[in-house]
Parts: sequence; C-alpha cells; structure tokens
Amino acid sequence: MELMKIKIILAEKLGFCGGVKRAVELAYKNAGEEVYSLGELVHNPIVVQDLETMGVKTLQDHSTPHNSKIIIRSHGVHKSIIEELKGRGNEIIDCVCPKVKQIYDIVAQGHAKGYNIIIFGDPDHPEVIGINSHAEDQALIVSTEKDLQHMKKGKTLVVSQTTNDENKYKKIIKLIKDISKDEILVYNTICNATKLRQDAVRELSKQVEAVLVIGGKNSSNTNKLAQIAQENCKNVYLIESINDIEYNQLKKFNKIGITAGASTPDKVIKEAVSSMENFDNNEMMEAIESSFKKIRRGEIVEGEVLFVNESEVMVNIGYRSDGIIAREEISKDPEVKPQDVFKPGDKIQVYVMKIDDGDGNVVLSAKRVENMKVWDDVEELFNNKQRVEVEVKSVVKGGLIADLEGLKAFIPASHVSVRFQKDLSKYVSKKLLCEIIDFDKAKRKIVLSRKDVEAEELEAKRSAVYQSLNVGDVIEGTVQRLTNFGAFVDVGGVDGLIHISELSWNRVKHPSDVVSPGEKVEVQVLNVDEEKNRIALGLKQTTKKPWDVFVENVAVGDVVEGKVVNLLDFGAFVRLESGVDGLLHVSQIAREHVEKPADKLEIGQEVTVKITDINDEEKKISLSIKALLEPVVEEKEEPEAPAEEAEVEEVKEEPVKEAPKAKKPAEPKKEQDDNSADENFNTALGDLLGNLKLD
Repeated sequence: MELMKIKIILAEKLGFCGGVKRAVELAYKNAGEEVYSLGELVHNPIVVQDLETMGVKTLQDHSTPHNSKIIIRSHGVHKSIIEELKGRGNEIIDCVCPKVKQIYDIVAQGHAKGYNIIIFGDPDHPEVIGINSHAEDQALIVSTEKDLQHMKKGKTLVVSQTTNDENKYKKIIKLIKDISKDEILVYNTICNATKLRQDAVRELSKQVEAVLVIGGKNSSNTNKLAQIAQENCKNVYLIESINDIEYNQLKKFNKIGITAGASTPDKVIKEAVSSMENFDNNEMMEAIESSFKKIRRGEIVEGEVLFVNESEVMVNIGYRSDGIIAREEISKDPEVKPQDVFKPGDKIQVYVMKIDDGDGNVVLSAKRVENMKVWDDVEELFNNKQRVEVEVKSVVKGGLIADLEGLKAFIPASHVSVRFQKDLSKYVSKKLLCEIIDFDKAKRKIVLSRKDVEAEELEAKRSAVYQSLNVGDVIEGTVQRLTNFGAFVDVGGVDGLIHISELSWNRVKHPSDVVSPGEKVEVQVLNVDEEKNRIALGLKQTTKKPWDVFVENVAVGDVVEGKVVNLLDFGAFVRLESGVDGLLHVSQIAREHVEKPADKLEIGQEVTVKITDINDEEKKISLSIKALLEPVVEEKEEPEAPAEEAEVEEVKEEPVKEAPKAKKPAEPKKEQDDNSADENFNTALGDLLGNLKLD
C-alpha cells in the first residue's frame, strides 16, 4: 500500500522583511577587503557566513578599525559608537532598519521635550541599546511587569522593540496607564512585518501537527515565532537550516508547517521546502532506517529527553529504540529527583550501558557521562597548562585533598604555599587557584600545586604595594613575626620591618616588650626600596615623644610614681609614667648617708619621687625621695639633778622672790645697817649661785 506523502504548508508571511532585505543587499554591495561588520549584520549564521566568504570580517570591538568601511548592522548601535568610528576616518555603511531609525527620531524628540522615555524590550538587545542612546541612556527599559516599579512621575513616552509580541506590548501599556495618571504618549513601533509573521504562524500552528521555524537561534524575532507556534502546536522545531533536523523526528507527522524569521534568506526556506516536498513516506522510512545510529555498549551518545517521571527519564538517541535512564543513574546525588535535572526537549549526553534491557529499550546513564566528561575536561586543562580553581575538602597525610569538578585532587604539603605551612587545617573549605602538575586518567590521579600561582600573586601584590607606598605615609599593618632585631609587619601582603630602635621612644630589650604576633598596628613608612625588597617602618613615630608628654603634664615640685630601671654608683634611673627616665641621685635617696643606690633600691621597685628639676634643653630630670621625708628633730638629754640640788633650787627661788621682804637686823646706826644688809644679800646670792651647777 502506498503511503501518504507529507503535506507541507508555508506560513502566509515568512522570511526577509523589508529592513533586513535592504541591509543584506547593501552589505553584499559593499563587501570586500578592509570591510568590517560591527557585530553580526543580522541574526542568521548563513548570512554572516556568506559575507565572510566575500571578505567582510565581523568585529565585536569598535575601537580597532581606522580608515576602513564599517557596516552598521540592521539593529543599529549606540550613537556614540558611530561618532567614534567617524572620528577615526572610517566610512559608515548604514544598514540600520528604517523602522528602527523612526524610533530614534521619536525618542530623541520626546526626550528633548522632557518626556520620561520607556522602551519595552530586551535591555541587552543591540536595537534597544541603540534606541536608548537617543534618550541619552536615561530611558527605563521594561522587559517584565516588575520593571514598572521604577517608573518616574511626569509625562511619559512609550515605544517598543520592533520584534516584540504586540499582545504583550498592549498588556504593558495598560499597566503603565493604570500606574500613572500623568500624560502618556504611546507609539506602536512593533514592525508590521514582525506582526504579520507572528499572526501568520499563529494561524499556521492551528492547521498542522508540527512546525519548523527556520532562522538564527539567537534571533529575537525567530524565537518569538517559535513561542507563538507553541501556543497551538506541541511539536515545534527551531532550526537554522533543514540539515539541523533528523528525518526520524518527523516520521509520525503528515502535516508540517514551515515559517522563517525576518533574517532568514529565501534560499534557506526554498531548500527546506524542496527537501520536504520531494521526500515521500517510503523514502523517509528508508532514510530513517539509514539514519539510525550504530551504537555500542560503553560509548557516549547524544539524545533528546522525551519524557520524565519520578523513577526514570526516556531519551531519543537516534536509535531504533529509545533509551531509559533509571533514577540511580541520573546523578551522583542519590536524593536528586529526575524532574529537577531534566525536562522534555533537553539535549543531553548519555552513556550506553546495555543495548537491550529485555523490553527493547537501551539502558543509559547520565552520571557516568558526567564523570567521564570531567576527566576528559581535566585532561584538556592539563594538556593546555590551564589553571584550575579547587575547594579544599580535608587534610591528609602529606598534604590536602581538594575537589576539582567533583574529582579528588591531591595537593602535596610542599606545594601548598611558597612558605612552609605547619598547620594545613586552615586551608579546609577555602578555594585555591592551582596548576595541574601531574595527571593520569587511567590511574584516576590528579596532583596540584599552589606554589607558582601564589608566587605570581605575591609578586603582583608586592608591586602594587610598592607603587602605593610613600615615605611619611601612616598605614595599618599586622605583626607577623618577631626577631631579636625587630618586628616584621604585613602591609597589604608585603612584609615591612620595624627595627627594634623604631618600636618605642624608650630603650627596648626585645620587640615582644612592645608588640605581639597578630596585633594590628599603625606604622609610619620610613623608607621604601623596591630593588632590595625592603620597607622600613616606624611604630614610635605614630606616638608622641615621651618627653613632650612629660613636659605637658608635669612641673617641678610635682610628686609622681615611677619604677627603678637601672642602678649605678652615683644614683638610680627611675622610669616615670610618661616613659621618660629621671635621675635619683644617691644623695637624694634618703636623709641618712647612702653608700650606693643598691643598698636602698632594687630594679623594678615602685617608688614615689618629687620632681626637683627639669632641664628642657638637655632633657634631664632630677628626682628626690629625700625631699618627701619629714626632717628629724634631735632633743638634748638633761642630766638628772641630785635630790639635795633639787632642794637648793627650791631655796634659790624663794630668796630671789622674797629678797625685798627680808627682815632688817637691828641697826645701831643707819649707815652701818644699810651696808651690812647689802653685804648679807650679796653673800647669800653668791652662795646660792655657787651651789647651782648650770651648763
């Protein structure tokens, strides 16, 4: 019995629109050597390839050409690029679609009049970028309803990307009008040719069992045609030419519709129609049989996901039987669900485990492909000496285990860093950029090294640090390690040295007296020598000099606390709170005579002293403990008087006091009596004084 011939139905409108046709003809006319196309002229690889065979080179960077012919693609570019190209003496072949240029004018005039510009379209599409440049890049690009939350108040002008779906544009316009109560100007700038092709494929999809949409896969209008076709037809195939589809995919259809994007040349459409019309079912079956893949156990083949459920995935691998992937063969993760990984239409690679599972199906595995493919990818990285980023998982004897695209890789301890690392656990969970230094796919062996990568990073960091440092800068650093002669400080990945003499204004016996590893410090850059790889730093320069602190807060006569720091024969040096040392002369240690300071004091002893002199010129301080001590009063001891002398004292007191009252002896004659009385008084007084032994 003769089988029915496949019926081919063409969309009423398809293929080149007027703008694209003009662009292609203009580009072909100017093609030749030293002619460049800034980006792909249209989103169709066949057109681009044709131009390349005619000598036209496609450029992505506009900064290169000088004094050449530059073709500007039909979608247009940012206006500043045109000006820049002209400024370098280039001749512009303007292939921008006239419809797009009309939008330029609408937007430029609206922006000049103070309208807020809204462009409905893809913000990354070259057409939208070009339109926005005529609004001085101030337009609001709306691709979804959420973007409308950024609308500004005031009068608004709305345009659309030429290849948009008109129904979606109308919905966006309605939302804009609902949000804003201000003046709104709406321009329907969707290309009529685009609308006609979309309407045509919508009708076509209702009449057929399958639709072939021919055009560039990165073409916006072609993709929209495929989306519209899917509204009414489940079997839609987006292809760039008829050679992209296998005939066994079409074996069950009797009616097939064909449409093409606005960038698709007529010759591509004719080739597809001719191939389909001249292929009846008998020939198709023969072609299908001959097109079956010859598969073998253990090989990797490509297929298309047909069906997904909780337990398995069905895949068309181009063989006479479909393949089945069991749930446990989907991923390394046993918890993963098939629906989370695959969906119908996905193109995937699978590993052939069995040709027939007993029910006629091919047994496939996806996780084995993933594993094998990673080994192939890593082998390629190793051969090309490419670096890889890995995550450290654990510490093992002799090094680290890292994850490289799901594979275990070993980093020997000697290759972890340019410096010896005693504690490797700090690298766990960190991501490291490494080199592959050894690889053996058969033995499943991968060895990595971080040393050379780190050395380059350190050199780049070192150079950047040296360029940024200037003498006198005050910067922050972290103390790394201490030596007898100073402290090494990390300043942005490079070590600088604080010499022990630059740690403090006071004498320092060891750097640990001032700083400790891990401490954050502010230091001043004293010297930078990139050739010798030396950075000299100072810590004391970031603090006030002790002498300045001292004279600001202390005066002669003040009593202060201090600690004995040195003992000499002539005195003791006492360190005061401000950090300066004062001399406590041996004569000022105590009131009594001190032979040497060590007899009264010891190093480390806390003492209270009085400032007796400050010599600002020579920066000398005189101290005294003696001046704080109370003077000693010496009392004279009087000898004890004998009892009889005590009695004499009593006698002594009375005659002196009572002398004027002594009775006069009888006087025979007055003159004689007076003389006798005087003599008696003098005699008694002399006796009394003679008996008293006064010192």
